[in-house]
Amino acid sequence: MRSFGPDVKSLLRKLLLGYHKYFHNDVLNSDGRKIFCEVLRMLIYEHPELRRIIYKARRSFDLNSVLKIAEIVLGDEARELLRIGIYGIYDYEI
Repeated sequence: MRSFGPDVKSLLRKLLLGYHKYFHNDVLNSDGRKIFCEVLRMLIYEHPELRRIIYKARRSFDLNSVLKIAEIVLGDEARELLRIGIYGIYDYEI
């Protein structure tokens, strides 16, 4: 099991929870790209064994790429955070 730094986790949470702020038509906007590139930079420094996945994610800035990286780092929490980011906290089941 890999351990990831708190900065990587918090930036990915910020991207997923701020879906409407950082995505447009399921593609990252410029602010979202800056955050995602920073996440990828930190990940490749911490875990060079993930470089192949990171290079593929760097080619397309769509929701699937972000979610793939987020699931590696956050696990099952990633999909829950995305659901909250898209539909809001009021639609979230506790």
